Amino acid sequence: MATIVIDGESLTLENLYRLVFDFPESQAEIPASVRERMAASRAVIDRLAESEAAVYGVNTGFGKLATTRISHDEIRHLQLNLVRSHACGVGEPLGEAATRAMLALRANALAKGFSGVRPIVAETLLAMLNRNVLPVIPSQGSVGASGDLAPLAHLALAAIGEGEASFDGRRMAGGEALRASGIAPLVLQAKEGLALLNGTQAMLALVALAVRDAEIAADTADVAASLSLDALRGSPVAFDERIADARPHPGHARVAENLRRLNRGSEIRESHRAPERDPRVQDPYSLRCAPQVHGAARDAIARVRATAEIELNSATDNPLVFADSGDVLSGGNFHGQPLAMAADHLALALATLGGISERRTEQMTNPQSSQLPAFLVRHAGLNSGFMILQVTAAALASETKALAAPHSADSIPTSANQEDYVSMGMGAARRLEPMIANLRNILAIELLAAAQGIDLLAPLRPGTEARRAHEMIRTLSKTLDADRSLSADIARVAGSVARGEFAALLG
Repeated sequence: MATIVIDGESLTLENLYRLVFDFPESQAEIPASVRERMAASRAVIDRLAESEAAVYGVNTGFGKLATTRISHDEIRHLQLNLVRSHACGVGEPLGEAATRAMLALRANALAKGFSGVRPIVAETLLAMLNRNVLPVIPSQGSVGASGDLAPLAHLALAAIGEGEASFDGRRMAGGEALRASGIAPLVLQAKEGLALLNGTQAMLALVALAVRDAEIAADTADVAASLSLDALRGSPVAFDERIADARPHPGHARVAENLRRLNRGSEIRESHRAPERDPRVQDPYSLRCAPQVHGAARDAIARVRATAEIELNSATDNPLVFADSGDVLSGGNFHGQPLAMAADHLALALATLGGISERRTEQMTNPQSSQLPAFLVRHAGLNSGFMILQVTAAALASETKALAAPHSADSIPTSANQEDYVSMGMGAARRLEPMIANLRNILAIELLAAAQGIDLLAPLRPGTEARRAHEMIRTLSKTLDADRSLSADIARVAGSVARGEFAALLG
């Protein structure tokens, strides 16, 4: 069993993925030094709760009600009311992976020591994570400012023994799930409800998971492009490293290197190198500009990863408690704009990879450009071959482009105009999952089409490394000799894409 330290300072995306996907082998733990740091921050809140000073969220209302003072006797009730009133999300619940990520991320933010909560608050969230007690969190209802209030409220509701949660694969009342797992429900004290709700962990969970899937998709896109390059008898000249050096974007260089490596040793390429055999001077952009297009998408994904890595170990609630000075400062670290813009950027990368992949499929199925049998099937006319696979890819690419419309430029004021500019970051993050699902299917169609094109060029063989991808496809889908439904074939290849099996060919 591996222990992942939750200290608010050192969590990485890779360790987050281990906590999300490697249960129960990977478990989370807060070290003693972090508990001491949290206790020092908590002591500041305890002193202020006993004083007459007005402190936002400790002895005042919230949002537009911040000027309303709360009596000492009602401070704990205030936190309970906050959680209950804000747990009003709607829509389908978040999936298991996103919920596990939220538990880990919120505990890590609290462990940073600026939230003024007792260590038991973060420890309860980690106990739920380690025992797979997963709050039922409706996915809609956050505007991504003042944090992901509604989603985090549902998380907190389960932690105090209310709401709903799943345990042992069964959905039940939150209190029942805690009892069944041996976890004591939290009894909230001053500021602790607010600290659980103010944060960006719902949108961050979705962005962090999407980064992983997008990186896999980008690698898969390079593999698919390498097969399409051979199926279309494309030229490797455009991938010369001198071209990449002349415009040194890192993504461009990496894609060009991947394509050179994957297509090295291609018998198909060699057979068409002579001008008298193939008079074409330049390939279509979807082949020739793959390094520039895939590379730009890769660079965008890398920037989103960098944003997520900063957010992983950030304090994102309000107010923040500074134990060294005793100051409690109200600010706006809960605002989701950095993540909303990152999610929009990632959406553009996904749409781009899907769009250029569909174009390569069209090139292969179109006899005017492919130099292959029409729609990649012998006896075309009697057989439609890959005609409708390209149509499906076009439908998915179009839908994905529409989903890429920006969210972060929108704002609808909330809380009686107190929260007058919001990020819409949760919506920006929520649409990434269906976009990734579309992209996997688009890439699966390209992989199938390219494998079919290569089969039609036999006995010539593709590059040595690309050949491994072709063999993988043929374990999932046999060559199309006559029309059959290919829906199940697409699903099998898309499943392999999701598991990272094609991406793994790049090492």
